[in-house]
Amino acid sequence: MASFYRRGDYQWEAKIRKVGFPQLAKTFETKADAVAWAAEVETDMRRGTFVSRAEAERKTLGDLIGQYVQDVSPLHRGAESEIARLKAMARRKIAGTAMANLRPIDIGRYRDERLKVDGVLPATVVREMGLLQRVIAHAMQEWEISLPRNPVQGVVRPKVKNARDRRFKPEVKGRAHQSEEARLLAACTADGRERSCRVTWLKPIVELAIATAMRQGEILALEWRHVHLEGRYAHLPETKNGESRDVPLSTRAIAILAALKGDGEPTGRVFDVSANACKLAWARAVKRAKLEDFHFHDLRHEGTSRIAEKLSNVLELSSVTGHKDLQMLKRYYHPRPGDIAGKLG
Repeated sequence: MASFYRRGDYQWEAKIRKVGFPQLAKTFETKADAVAWAAEVETDMRRGTFVSRAEAERKTLGDLIGQYVQDVSPLHRGAESEIARLKAMARRKIAGTAMANLRPIDIGRYRDERLKVDGVLPATVVREMGLLQRVIAHAMQEWEISLPRNPVQGVVRPKVKNARDRRFKPEVKGRAHQSEEARLLAACTADGRERSCRVTWLKPIVELAIATAMRQGEILALEWRHVHLEGRYAHLPETKNGESRDVPLSTRAIAILAALKGDGEPTGRVFDVSANACKLAWARAVKRAKLEDFHFHDLRHEGTSRIAEKLSNVLELSSVTGHKDLQMLKRYYHPRPGDIAGKLG
């Protein structure tokens, strides 16, 4: 049975009390809207199709993001970067929208606004939209957020053209300046500020990335118990594709890890630094080295291309890099035309 109450000059409250259902209340600008809503809800109750939208009306997208950050993200690999991204999204205007009012058009506007921000790439927006969809899907399944459908689902994602072939530019003979690689490694020994504070771990991280073609996350997660210098390999229990992998260690890679290990038997992670600390130190080093458009992930391109020069068997190469198919591997193998010409004779 629905009851209607005037709340001031411009508001009407509808309340529904029915045995076997939770008590519902909602405020409208006109009595006609209140009556229409109550009639629709009571009809659904009689038909047995009623689903409470109370939580969806009470909680905002920001509320869900906060709960997801607290309860779900810590269980994921790459939790640190996911949490940082979600917290940034929770500060944006769309986060204040009640879930019951969140529509696909709102997600589309969010997408378009983000694409207008300098430095925000389509790939970044695609990742953010994917995160939003996962947060809302989890809320619908686990937290009684009742929606007709996930509002992110079906919204067109930006087209991503993120294939890269950036490698270190080779040193030009006769020029009195360092190569890009030399400048970067020199810059990695300092934190990019004028004072003498030194970052000691960035240079070996970069060198190891080049020597092994490992991803940044794989390097930062590497533990000493999985480093087998005598066996010349490092074991990665978890990788991006969800499978474990053994990474063969070249003489150079062994030298890097042996120098870090020293004479003792260290435990824990090889590099006890966070992904964010590495990101900030990398940005300073790249700026200090004056490298244009060079990302940390480009070191994987560089490493893969160098390893490919030594391993002509594509199956051996993919076992080192962890790529599951040839097409993905080709995205990371970028031989220089001059090097190929040299092999032709």
